[in-house]
Formats: sequence, structure tokens, C-alpha cells
Amino acid sequence: MNNRNMEAIMKPLGDSALIVQFGEGIHQTIHQKVRRLSAMLEEDSFTGFIESVPAYNNLLIYYNPYVVHQSHRMNQSNCELPFSPYQKVCTYMNDLVQKIEEKTFFEARQITIPVLYGGEYGSDLTYVAAYHGLSVEEVINIHSENEYLVYMIGFAPGFPFLGGMNENIATPRKKTPRLAIAPGSVGIAGKQTGVYPLETPGGWQIIGRTPQRLFLPEISPPTLLQPGDKLRFAPISFEEYMNYEGVKS
Repeated sequence: MNNRNMEAIMKPLGDSALIVQFGEGIHQTIHQKVRRLSAMLEEDSFTGFIESVPAYNNLLIYYNPYVVHQSHRMNQSNCELPFSPYQKVCTYMNDLVQKIEEKTFFEARQITIPVLYGGEYGSDLTYVAAYHGLSVEEVINIHSENEYLVYMIGFAPGFPFLGGMNENIATPRKKTPRLAIAPGSVGIAGKQTGVYPLETPGGWQIIGRTPQRLFLPEISPPTLLQPGDKLRFAPISFEEYMNYEGVKS
């Protein structure tokens, strides 16, 4: 069952999750609706709500179907009210969707990530430059001059999926992924750029590395970046990289 309301499409994901979809593709206006809906749900959640996960153009909502069902039984006063947990959550979310435009969107945080480009810390930078017929310096300038929007966190704890990269440096991912990418590695894959917070396998073209930790399990939330943040990359020297707080030679 798909429920349409305004520009939103709602559909189940298993028996304990619901997806609210706003359009297709990657657009700031769509993502703002996702962020507004997520904030509204966090402020005024339903009984049985567990958590919400914003993505590029949809919001994933986890809930406890037993708790939702019991809450419905206790509060039911109209036999026409939806019975299943999914239908009850759908009804609740439909009501919130109608109020999205009434929600004042919060100001985005501005965050700067220092990056040491090239060399052993960005071994694919020369490949990216050659692929586009650019100099290494031109690739660095293009990559660091734009402001990026953090659309979502995923793949690995703290990994930001960013929008806003100049397509003049868009480069296909590697045909054979590396078995291990160092933490802090900054990469390009197609039209996207991102930062590996932990050592993981990966096929992105690595153009640099940041000394800034992105996954911070000692704090809450445990990630430096959050959806909705605005991000800039700032080129730094090897000396600045090594002297950055917490970096050991």
C-alpha cells in the first residue's frame, strides 16, 4: 500500500519501518523537507517511535509495531481509525507532512575540514587531474572552493554523503576497490565526494587526507557532521597536518 499526500509517498519497509519519499534525485529543496519532517518528528514523536534516519530525498522511520498497536488499542475511540501499526504510523506522518511548511528551518552549521592533498595521502590526485586534463593545483582549487551540503551519514559511522561537488572533477570510482582505505581519506566517486572516517575497503579515488576525526564515539551524537551541515575543505601543508591536534608522526 502506497499512501500519497502532497508531494510525499509513504511505503513500508518490513514490519517495523516506514519510508516517507519526497521526489527523486538530489536537490536541496527536497532535502530541506526531509530535514524539517525529521525535526518535527523528533520534537513531537508518536508512541512506539524509535528513530528517524534522513537521506537524500526520504526519511526512514523505525518504530516498535507492538507498542504502536497497544497504544492504538488503548486510545481507540472510533472504529474507523486505522488498525495496523503501519497504517497508524502512516496517518501520524501524513499529518506532520501537512505541517512541513509551518516549520522554521534551523540555520545550518558551517564546518571546515582541513585536507592535505596529494602525495602518499592522496595517491589518486594525479589520476583525477590527468583524467580531466587539469593540473593537480587546479583539481585542488576546484575541490576546495565549493561549499558542500551534508545530505546524509551512512556506509560507515560518520561517513558524509555530500552534494555540491563541481562536475568538472567528477571521476569514476576504481574498477577494483582497495581492501583498506586509511581513516580521514578524502575521495571522489562519480559526482560525489566524501571522507572515510574509519579504515574500510573502498573504491573511491583518494585525493587527500584530513587529520580531523569524523567518528567521535566519546560524544553524543558520535559524529562530527550531521545532515544539513555546510562543509568546506581547506588545503593544508604537510607540516600543518602533522601539527594538527591529535596527530602523531
